[in-house]
Amino acid sequence: MPVQDILIVYLISILLVFLPSYGLSKLFPKAGQEAWKAYVPFYNTWVMQEIAGRPKHWVFWQFIPVVGWFITPGIFIEFAKVFNRFSFLEHICASLFAPFYFPWLAQKVDAAAKDTGKKYGKDYIARFIGPEAVRKHKKAAWREWVDAAIFAIVAATLIRTFIFEAYTIPTSSMEKTLLVKDFLFVSKLSYGTRIPNTPLSVPFLHNYMPGSSGYKSYSTAIEIPYRRWFASPVKRNDNVVFNYPEGDTVINRPDFQSAQPYYDIIRNLDGTFNDQTRQQILSNPDYPIAVHPVDKTDNYIKRCVGIAGDSIKIVNGILYVNNEPAFVSPTSATYYTFSSVNNVAIGTDYLTDAGIRLNQNDGMNDFMGPQGNSTEYKINLTLTELEILKKLPLVNAASIKKEIDPDGIYATFPQDTTYFKNSRDNFEQIWIPKKGGTVQLTPKNMALYRRAIGFYEHNKLEERGGKVFINGQEATTYTFKMDYYWMMGDNRHKSQDSRYWGFVPEDRIVGKAWMIWFSWENGPRWKRLFNIIK
Repeated sequence: MPVQDILIVYLISILLVFLPSYGLSKLFPKAGQEAWKAYVPFYNTWVMQEIAGRPKHWVFWQFIPVVGWFITPGIFIEFAKVFNRFSFLEHICASLFAPFYFPWLAQKVDAAAKDTGKKYGKDYIARFIGPEAVRKHKKAAWREWVDAAIFAIVAATLIRTFIFEAYTIPTSSMEKTLLVKDFLFVSKLSYGTRIPNTPLSVPFLHNYMPGSSGYKSYSTAIEIPYRRWFASPVKRNDNVVFNYPEGDTVINRPDFQSAQPYYDIIRNLDGTFNDQTRQQILSNPDYPIAVHPVDKTDNYIKRCVGIAGDSIKIVNGILYVNNEPAFVSPTSATYYTFSSVNNVAIGTDYLTDAGIRLNQNDGMNDFMGPQGNSTEYKINLTLTELEILKKLPLVNAASIKKEIDPDGIYATFPQDTTYFKNSRDNFEQIWIPKKGGTVQLTPKNMALYRRAIGFYEHNKLEERGGKVFINGQEATTYTFKMDYYWMMGDNRHKSQDSRYWGFVPEDRIVGKAWMIWFSWENGPRWKRLFNIIK
């Protein structure tokens, strides 16, 4: 964690315990303590725990970054109880508005001392009753449930934000490494905890309220710049959860969002990305637009096949990293074609009985029979399954070949056919930006790095008369401020990944897929439970 971040965290902690000091200084003498103790940060909470008869080790928990911010309000609530304050509303005020609540409580105690219980009743007046009386107080049953629920929500939110989070695999893009309806734990600590950009949000919801027709579950009234504590770089071949890089702007309809990205819709209009083309979408009421901050864009999971500073290329479906064939997971799948012996019909049962897993439910089947006049079958296989297929008696092993996209398919990153003729299976070599790395700003490089320079790194980027201007200054080179990564799905022909939308900046990284804690397909897939993800 940078020193600057540490100082900010502890400055907030000090303010939390210092700002209520004035009110506490009025209450301490009523409990037999000297008023000056209220003005010493953290010593004042020690004294409050002493007065309340509560464990003093709570004071030390306040020094845990961020977690301590949630311990301090608990100390305030326990202190309010010794002054006969047990209502839910007053405990909310003590925890959230302590600088205003405690001076008000001190006035109530002074007023009650003159009343002697005649006006409000002795059980309800604000007075010092001590820890023994607090222990004898019985909460209503509903309060027990509410307090337990609040504690659970706070604890779960802290765990979800800073330690790990549960995710579900919704698509087949990572098959057959991760299957649809695998339930994962994702470690937030593996690459360092990312501080939420939008801390004001509904607990446990990502970007929309359920059943609300796209109503956002967060507020941008407070937005925090990108910060990551105890940062560690993503390692090559990790399975990574990240925020979809082009998900900052989406068409807010269920059938669009990241499934039919806003940027792709614009490109498909006339192949350009100018303001006139954008306005065709922005002015169309059938395309309601939603803009999300970084941490509220849709979550994707892919394998990081290229890290910052790597050069990657794809030749006939084979990925090369730094001119060496890349790691291929034994569970990675791709399409092959084959023919049967003597044109005998082959069915799915024949293949599944042999041990080949086939997914038929995601709109693009893993196994397709001959179409039209063709005699070829098409099947999605891992390398292990490929060996099984070769040995099947009804399969013509000599006919098996890897399916490669034909030339002329250019709807891939960087969507610039002047300089790049890329397809899913043939991709020209490109360099992945690295923090501190510098590139020449040529027309070809601008096609690759334009979005990274102008959008991800928050520069004002202009191109006029064949020249590039960054923040108003003419530039011929650019030095990157962040690391970037290249993500690809293990199910190569059924994955929307970096081949279509390019680099993933480090501020989009959420965490590392760690363990499958549950899996379901017409019942539990018992063999997958508690598997560590590789």
